[in-house]
Amino acid sequence: MARTAALIDALKRELKARNITYATLAKQLAMSEVSVKRMFAQKEFTLSRLDRICECAGLEFSDLARSLSVGDAVISQLTYEQEKELVADYRLMLVALCTLNHWSFEDIVATYGLPQSEAVQLLARLDRLKFIQLLPNNRVRLLVSRAFSWIPDGPIQRFFKEQVQADFFRSRFDRDNELLLLANGALSRSSLSALLARLRKTAAEFSGMRSDDAPLPSRDRTPITLLLAVRPWEPEVLKKLRRPAASSSARGASAPSGPRQAPRAPLPRSTTRTVSRLA
Repeated sequence: MARTAALIDALKRELKARNITYATLAKQLAMSEVSVKRMFAQKEFTLSRLDRICECAGLEFSDLARSLSVGDAVISQLTYEQEKELVADYRLMLVALCTLNHWSFEDIVATYGLPQSEAVQLLARLDRLKFIQLLPNNRVRLLVSRAFSWIPDGPIQRFFKEQVQADFFRSRFDRDNELLLLANGALSRSSLSALLARLRKTAAEFSGMRSDDAPLPSRDRTPITLLLAVRPWEPEVLKKLRRPAASSSARGASAPSGPRQAPRAPLPRSTTRTVSRLA
């Protein structure tokens, strides 16, 4: 029973890291939100339902089970204040990103202009943040789950959008190790839910690859940044071309005999963007 409870607790952490609410799961499972909450509270799941929830989250059940053997690796997100601390000190953020990508102390010092004493101090700060565990001889144990993510619209994501986004997109994305896809389409609610689940699974697979490749020497691994973005959206330049809503009462005109259909936008209002390139 204890192992089952631990498994459900791990599942809840992974769902929270992916911003998947009980209401979202209820729609995917064709259940009421109350029933989903009761299911988690009682920690009673059928295997098929547990598998369905993992599928919605883009999570492999084997990864979920494996997380139970890593006792301290339970952090799926930092707090808002912790992210602010990283953004306030670029060197601390650099070392955090290096450890997230399983770089050794020797790799960090050899690659960047950090004195060993300062690198040790930065690792110690990450240890206090519970991001890593600093071991003897400056070895590092990462204390974040495979589903670790930055806070949506938190300090790290704002830093990216405000300060490095332009640099990220300063590429033609036509090299072998780069990809930019721009797709537009109008989707039903069910299709959109399925699309989001697949993108979450892609992000989870990326995190899994990062962990699986950790034993390789840093020279055999390329820093990669993956950006996934989906939102209902219509460019302002096209939105301005929409026909103004009829306001017959303001003009003193008689009401139309039937409902007036809004004109279709020249560009569908759902946009998906997937980007992968060198960091």
